[in-house]
Amino acid sequence: MPSQFSRTLLRSFLNGLIVLGPVALTVYLCVLAFRFVDGWLRIPIPGVGFLVTVALVTLLGFVTSTVVARGAVGMVDRVFARLPFVRLLYTALRDVFGAFVGDQKRFTIPVMVELAPGTGVSVMGFLTQPELSEFALPDHVAVYLPQSYNFAGQTIVVPADRVTRLDAKPSDVLAFIVSGGISHGT
Repeated sequence: MPSQFSRTLLRSFLNGLIVLGPVALTVYLCVLAFRFVDGWLRIPIPGVGFLVTVALVTLLGFVTSTVVARGAVGMVDRVFARLPFVRLLYTALRDVFGAFVGDQKRFTIPVMVELAPGTGVSVMGFLTQPELSEFALPDHVAVYLPQSYNFAGQTIVVPADRVTRLDAKPSDVLAFIVSGGISHGT
C-alpha cells in the first residue's frame, strides 16, 4: 500500500505535468514554426524569418485595405471564380478565413441547438445564416457546429425555434467546444 508521502509525490508530479505539458508543447510548436519559416526563407538567425513573415502578411493586409489594392483583390477573385476546381477551393478557403477574422466575421453569434424537443440534449455552435429563404426554408437557420479537438465541423439546418442565442463571447464558446468542454474561456 502506497504511503501518504508517495501519494503526495505522485500528485505533485502529475500537477507539474499539467502545468508543464501545455507550456512545453506550445513552445515546441512555436520553435518548429520558426525553424520551418527560417529554413524556407534561408535566414540563419532563429526567429527572424518568422518575424519577417508576420511583418509581410501585416503589410499585405494594410496594402490590400486601400482602394487601389481592393480592385486587384477583386480581379484575383474574378479570375479564380472562372476556374472550375480552383473556384471551389479558393472561395471555400476565403470564406473560412473570413469567418474567423476581418470585417466579415461569421462566428459572432453563439447559440445552443436543441437536438430533439423535450430531451434536454443540446449542442453549442454558431449561427451562420439567420434565414434560409433561398432554399425555400423560411423558418430555418444554419448553425455551424465545430468539433472538439479538431479543425472540422458540421453545418446543420434546423428550425429557428430550436435555436437559443447564448449570452457569451464567441471566443469563449469556441474554446469550450474545441476543448471538448474543458476550457471555460479566458
